Amino acid sequence: MKRKLLLMLILFTYTVSAQDSGSLRGKVTNTEGEGVSQANVDVQGTGIGTETDSSGEFYLGSIPDGNYLLRISFVGYKPQEIAISIKPGETTNLPDIVLRSGEEQLNEVVIQGNGNRNKFNREESFFVSKLPLDKIENPQVYDNITSELLEEQIITNFDDALRNSSGITKLWESTGRGGDGAGYYSLRGFPVQPTLVNGLPAITNGSPDPANIENIEVIKGPSGTLYGSSLVSYGGLINITTKKPYDYFGGQLTYTLGSFGLNRIAADVNTPLDEDGDVAMRVNTAYQTQNSFQDAGFSKSFFVAPSLSYKVNERLSFFVNTEFYNGESTNPTMLFVDRGAPLTVTNIDELDYDTNRSYTSNDLTLKNPTYSLQGQMNYKLSESWTSQTAISRGSAKSKGYYSYLYETTRFYEGLDEGIVLGRFMNNQNSTTLTTDLQQNFIGDFELFGMRNRMVAGLDYFQREIIDNGTGYIGNGNVYIGDASLQNVNESVFGITDPASYITDGDSGILSTAAVDALLANTNRNNLTTKEDIYSAYVSNVLNIIPALSAMASLRIDQFENDNNSQTALSPKFGVVYQPVIDRVSIFANYMNGFSNVAPSEVIDQATGETRRVTFDPEHASQFEFGTKFNFLNDRLFATLSYYDIQVENIVLGTGLDVNQDGTQYSRGFEARITASPIDGLNLVAGFSHNDSEVTEAADNDDFLGRRPESAGPETLANLWASYRFTAGVAEGFGVGFGGNYASENMIFNRNTAGTFTLPSYTVLNAAVFYDVDKFSINLKLNNLTNEDYFNGWSTINPQPPRNFAAALTYRF
Repeated sequence: MKRKLLLMLILFTYTVSAQDSGSLRGKVTNTEGEGVSQANVDVQGTGIGTETDSSGEFYLGSIPDGNYLLRISFVGYKPQEIAISIKPGETTNLPDIVLRSGEEQLNEVVIQGNGNRNKFNREESFFVSKLPLDKIENPQVYDNITSELLEEQIITNFDDALRNSSGITKLWESTGRGGDGAGYYSLRGFPVQPTLVNGLPAITNGSPDPANIENIEVIKGPSGTLYGSSLVSYGGLINITTKKPYDYFGGQLTYTLGSFGLNRIAADVNTPLDEDGDVAMRVNTAYQTQNSFQDAGFSKSFFVAPSLSYKVNERLSFFVNTEFYNGESTNPTMLFVDRGAPLTVTNIDELDYDTNRSYTSNDLTLKNPTYSLQGQMNYKLSESWTSQTAISRGSAKSKGYYSYLYETTRFYEGLDEGIVLGRFMNNQNSTTLTTDLQQNFIGDFELFGMRNRMVAGLDYFQREIIDNGTGYIGNGNVYIGDASLQNVNESVFGITDPASYITDGDSGILSTAAVDALLANTNRNNLTTKEDIYSAYVSNVLNIIPALSAMASLRIDQFENDNNSQTALSPKFGVVYQPVIDRVSIFANYMNGFSNVAPSEVIDQATGETRRVTFDPEHASQFEFGTKFNFLNDRLFATLSYYDIQVENIVLGTGLDVNQDGTQYSRGFEARITASPIDGLNLVAGFSHNDSEVTEAADNDDFLGRRPESAGPETLANLWASYRFTAGVAEGFGVGFGGNYASENMIFNRNTAGTFTLPSYTVLNAAVFYDVDKFSINLKLNNLTNEDYFNGWSTINPQPPRNFAAALTYRF
């Protein structure tokens, strides 16, 4: 009887429920009328949802009566939201729901559905070879750092973004000074700065803001053939691709807070400007403030980047990207070791430096207003050829106070321990102006039955640097060490009266008024330097058979400035064989880079006459071979390679001994993998080992037989792995873990003065995140073990201790 009553109660409840609910039926198609399978269909606010079947149809039952918003979404398409009304006991039949494509332009992003995507990888790049080549068929090695990875790691600065690439490490912080104020990084043993955006020059004296970054391409090896010499390094280059407008309304708002007073608000808003979405505008912007982890120092910045796309017709399109950046910050703490005498200390333990001390003041700041404009026109000449015309214009300024600490211990006697550094300062007033014009003709055609992909281009680049800053003045001394206070005051600061003793190890006066008084009688510079480079290049990829392709490229550069005129040729060759097409490739390349060397004025001590010595361009040649893998239906991509770079014609020496007889090699192995082996699991990992040495130079050269100071640590490794639940009660919840390892780093390595070595380090990071509907929250803890670590390049640069960040995002 009890079972019968229970059954009757269940049936009664079901009947009442059925009478108070209805159902919904519909079909989802694309603009071609084809059914879209596995599209997500959700009745907002109810938890009721399903996926479309193979023909795009769906059915939802037991929906309580009422009015709702139905949301239909699928990766690669613009989401649709439809108002629906559910009536008790009735089935609502909807007309076909049409999803429009939301794929972004320029093909640097490949979108795949059903979660079957390696989101830490980009399979194709237009910029690496100025041709739309898949990564597996490109004989050059490059790493992608995607916007999805930046968002997951709560990246708020460019330095942290580059930790996700193999074989690259930071040398210097961004100093903000004129001409080269951006950060310096070591790539394959050579210094490099971020100088390219969308393949075009984009000079900055600060640090690029992550707000407008869609992808960072770290392109390995000397790339003079396609990019010339003024903006790249023998080790490679860093190119930023920006976010592009799309044809529907959308975007997101993100607020980030964290340690050391971090506050950041960022917005990404996209909107079509006409009914068809042929004209679209996207604006990315961010405002950020943060204090230093030390006892003084801060940074603040405002960034806005409007971009516009206009598809005139099927043949003609335009793209314009602008970026405005205004940053203000104090100088980062960098201790320069003495270059003119044997080192007093040779490692961090002997230095005994309290990394909490900044030896700066919040009154003394540098401002870095930066502006850049890029315009691009693409015109389809025929089925085989496209014309691409591009222009870029940039302005980067440095205004304010720049200072550095340089070891001067050798000028003081009586110190038992520790070192003395003199503080040197100037007032910066520098402007760098750049202009670049490119005309490319890009073809994809067959010749004698073989496919050819070719780019032929002309490039004009001009850079002008205007320096109206002051000379340098001394502003006190800094003592670091354990010597007695009395000894320091007497031998360093010249103070013998105990009542006047300086107790903080710093005799400088760090107020704006005091520094202005010191600079009052200092002459200002009135210097303008200008360079013009005229270039022509051609590159062709020939598919001899489907599995075998060969690349041949050549560039000629004519370099002109007021005092010098040079011509340089730069060839490039590559071959790719795919034993399993689109899955496995074996590649080899020969690449060339060069650097124009300015003339030197030397005095003949016998006659007293000044003579002008000119030099040929320095040349770097790379031989490299390796393999690339693309497995698990594009879920796993890996690159392994060995490279050998030789640089010749290096100018060494000073005075009458200036000569062009230097040679350096840089050899190494690199490996990188990005993978999404199962739904929800994503990882990126890298490993590199580099061996560098100056092998030829004058017998008395300070660097002969030494590892260059710009080469960075010999061994580097990076890892980031995350897992996000895709179903069940934990759907949307995820965790991430990873970090970076660097071996010992000889930041100063000379025959005369000796070697200063930074210790190896391992920095670990972890994150948790949760996505629900249109909201997401990310929490991250950096430097879990509170590692005390340093970077440098003839400098000692302390890095942040343990710190925390949290980001809340709303998407619309």
